[in-house]
Amino acid sequence: MYYRTLFPRDLFAEFDRLQHEMRQSFDPNPNIRGLTRGFPALNVGGTSKAVDIYAFAPGIDPATLDVQLVKGMLTIAGERKAEPLPEKAARHIEERFSGRFQRVVSLPDDVDPNAIEARYRDGVLHVSIQRKQESQARRITIQ
Repeated sequence: MYYRTLFPRDLFAEFDRLQHEMRQSFDPNPNIRGLTRGFPALNVGGTSKAVDIYAFAPGIDPATLDVQLVKGMLTIAGERKAEPLPEKAARHIEERFSGRFQRVVSLPDDVDPNAIEARYRDGVLHVSIQRKQESQARRITIQ
């Protein structure tokens, strides 16, 4: 399991990420993408109203994806099946990831665990988590 914190609150998670990158930099069989950060690749961002996570996972049946939010940790897990090889065929290079995967993202404290939405389209899983109403900016009227 690969754990990465995207919001500064867990020093040990940051050490774990650095250790993982160091191990990969000395890997005798580097990946075509160089220093990979795991599968599926993630983009994480947000606005004052929501946190958005995009997981790039083409070729996966969305029904087999498992998305959970527990105690401020979003977990995306699943499995990509290996492509079957035709009879009497040999595979010389295999760069596409297959097998089980799990990605864990720590979320900020102001997200609302009851306001989460996940959609899968064209190989991209989009998870949007709304921030709590009281943490959103609001305009104060001056009297």
